Amino acid sequence: MKKIKFKNTVNLAETKFGSKIIYKTDEFFGAANRILSSSKPVFKEGVYDKHGKWMDGWETRRKRKKGHDFLVIKLGRPGKIFNVDIDTSYFSGNQPSQASLEACLSKKNPNKKTIWKTILNKKKLGPDRNHNFKINNHSTFNFIKLNIFPDGGVARIRLNGIVDLEKINLSGKNVNLSSILNGSTIVGCNNEHFGKAENVLSPGVGVNMGDGWETRRSRGKNFDWIVIKFGKPGIINRLEIDTHHFKGNYPESLTVQSALITNKINSNKILKNSKNWKIFLEKAKLKPHKKHLFKSNLNKKNKVNCLKINIFPDGGISRIRAFGKIVK
Repeated sequence: MKKIKFKNTVNLAETKFGSKIIYKTDEFFGAANRILSSSKPVFKEGVYDKHGKWMDGWETRRKRKKGHDFLVIKLGRPGKIFNVDIDTSYFSGNQPSQASLEACLSKKNPNKKTIWKTILNKKKLGPDRNHNFKINNHSTFNFIKLNIFPDGGVARIRLNGIVDLEKINLSGKNVNLSSILNGSTIVGCNNEHFGKAENVLSPGVGVNMGDGWETRRSRGKNFDWIVIKFGKPGIINRLEIDTHHFKGNYPESLTVQSALITNKINSNKILKNSKNWKIFLEKAKLKPHKKHLFKSNLNKKNKVNCLKINIFPDGGISRIRAFGKIVK
């Protein structure tokens, strides 16, 4: 069965983290907050608003004086950034010539006295494409400044990295260990035909079926699976499997396996070894459009940092929430 591997990073700029735009020099043609959307950019033929052609992204007016445009993003969680994708999809003839990134770590919103660190020097941008750049400064930041030269439009910015839990005080608290807000990532899954696996780690309730993990229809004997790695190990005291919005396509049942992986091994080995992990929850029935709570029937003795959820035979899950306390 084919395995889908992930990079164990998340887009720290997504709004589901609580990330938001706190300042922009201009947004005449396109609202700055569109740049943080998790959806793919779209083009709407013939759609205009009071400022001109509607574009799915942040777009400034044409500069008629010296200087450049920029915006400031406040990350919902402080993190280390490994890669940035500056996406100019559908901006052709109106994309910036160049872009750069600066960053800082601050308890307060940046001001004129803030000392910014350049984490990406000026890079050329082309029309209607993704621009992936490696970030070599792996310090922890919670504010990002995107500079565009001199003006123009950017569809999306994706800041791929990891949440730095050392900057968040979670000790002694009962938290969702499997949430992206607390550093969890998807190691891999066998299928995500209709809905992305990473959606199950999102905070809140799913908006619709598209905001969950859904596999294709299986034929014959089969089960689908997903492997989650926590940001920090912990002891789980409550497990929630949420099938909200999945009514005719929910899994019939599931089992859950767990492990504690302390040494650094790659995703391939984690996925290969996962079939032999200890049973954390024996096979349990699932129902449509419902939050399923498991407490008494969990194997709660051991510290874990990985879960494998096996669903039978296929279907969709909106959210997976593993509540517990972080243990060193």
